[in-house]
Amino acid sequence: YHPLTTLTYLFEFHFFGLNPLPYHLLNVALHLLNTWLVFACCEKLSSNRLTAAIVAILFAIHPMHVESVAWISERKDVLYAAFYLLSLHSYLQYVEGPATRKYGLTLFFFILSLLSKSAAVTLPILLLATDVYKGRGINQKTLTEKIPFLLLSLVFGIINIFAQKAGGPVDVLLLYYGAINGVFLFTSGIALYLVRAIVPFDLSAMHYFPNMQGSLPWPYYLSLPFLALIVWLIIRLKKDNPMRREVLFGISFFFIAISVMLQLITVGSALTAERYTYISYIGFFYIAGQWITIVTEQKKYGTTAISILCLALAIYSVQTWNRIAIWKDDEVLLTDVINKNPGIIDVNYIYLLRGDSRINNHDLRGALDDYTQTIAMNPHFKFENSAYFGRAHVYEEMGDLKAAMGDYNNTILLSPNLAEAYNSRGWLYLRQGDVNAAMQDYNMAISLKPGYAEAYNNRGWAYNNTGNINAALQDYSKAIALEPLFEKPYFNRAAIKANSGDLQSAIGDYDYLIKLHPDDNAAYYYRGMARLATKNTAGACEDWKRSADLGNQNAAQRLQQYCR
Repeated sequence: YHPLTTLTYLFEFHFFGLNPLPYHLLNVALHLLNTWLVFACCEKLSSNRLTAAIVAILFAIHPMHVESVAWISERKDVLYAAFYLLSLHSYLQYVEGPATRKYGLTLFFFILSLLSKSAAVTLPILLLATDVYKGRGINQKTLTEKIPFLLLSLVFGIINIFAQKAGGPVDVLLLYYGAINGVFLFTSGIALYLVRAIVPFDLSAMHYFPNMQGSLPWPYYLSLPFLALIVWLIIRLKKDNPMRREVLFGISFFFIAISVMLQLITVGSALTAERYTYISYIGFFYIAGQWITIVTEQKKYGTTAISILCLALAIYSVQTWNRIAIWKDDEVLLTDVINKNPGIIDVNYIYLLRGDSRINNHDLRGALDDYTQTIAMNPHFKFENSAYFGRAHVYEEMGDLKAAMGDYNNTILLSPNLAEAYNSRGWLYLRQGDVNAAMQDYNMAISLKPGYAEAYNNRGWAYNNTGNINAALQDYSKAIALEPLFEKPYFNRAAIKANSGDLQSAIGDYDYLIKLHPDDNAAYYYRGMARLATKNTAGACEDWKRSADLGNQNAAQRLQQYCR
């Protein structure tokens, strides 16, 4: 549930359509704003510009943050983070000298953050942690201040739970792996976030849950003693150690920010996700920044610490640059996911997506391989449409109609309520001359999906083949009424009208098509033919001239024939 994020897409689409550049530019601009806000917040927290600068630059270039910025659909991350950090900054100003205006701004920015992404519900707890860190403590006053924030978090948390249920399955992890394995999966996710903060390795758009073959792979079982060691080292920090307070705050920051995204309740197939670190890693970066500041001020290991930081920044910069290239397009990204997750059962979904991408790029052989691989991994797997459905389209494009028919039949067996499958099989029947079978499939598609304009158009074509012109016209008109921007029924209806002598009405359909697409050479060509039939030779020649200029060879021949 992120209505404010959706509104940003609305305005971008209104002004720029589907040109991706403005969408990317806004994501980058928000990331730059967030980098500045990280600096401002950390300067307030630490009262030290060196700490703030270190945290900000780590935030800006860390490879784990590429996903949140490069992926247009993750606008919600960079947008909610901007308002989250603005709220935190306003609160830190409020702490310095309580003022109603600063408190109001904190609440206002918090609401905007919640409207951008529901992960913002963690902010009230972070504000309490900040109170402890800044010496205000947790008392009646600080708790009372948080009541409006906590109530808003509760409301938006409930809204998000219902939104997640509406969007897809929400599963309890223990049902799949059992209680013991569930513990190790949970600890392994935390361990991976911790390790990748320092050493970002094996980055991928998907980090799947492991396959279960009696037990988990051994690294998952090591995660618990690894975390136990980290906890023991923290406990061992002496109370007078200047880093103890910083470590406790930084770790608290991390866990508070990421808490709602840890897979206690699973949504999807990912154990971890790089985008979940966008805000939460600020906690780890803050520990690093404070440590470097302290050892530099003490003139003890300062040079070594700065050298390590510079080396890390250089490595992270190269990794980030390379990682951005992986987000070039669907096929590059999905191929990377496949390569990073060998043998994972759930990766069949990625093969299916890459097959869809390859069809769009006219790589039929590559799409065929991907759909076949998906079917081999799990013949019953489906996501909206099955791999059989995609492969049937490939076979049809390749001319192997028998194989296409077999895959359409398998699609319907797997998804008997998928209207699109009946519609596609109906068209294949029509190509093979079996009009009755085609008509049955179109009727089924329309009964399953009454607003299915394409099925009405195709059934109109079937009626036309049987000579039932009136029924064909009714179906074409129904398709147009359902989807006024759908071009095919206009062409089909205009052809019937022209053939039956209703030329002015046919010309009206061509007029509308030209209005929709002023560069449609076919619409100009056929309007020219209709105008010629009405004895409007000048108008016909004008249309053919325009059509020929747009590349229509038939129009060029008509010009030679009628318009010398």
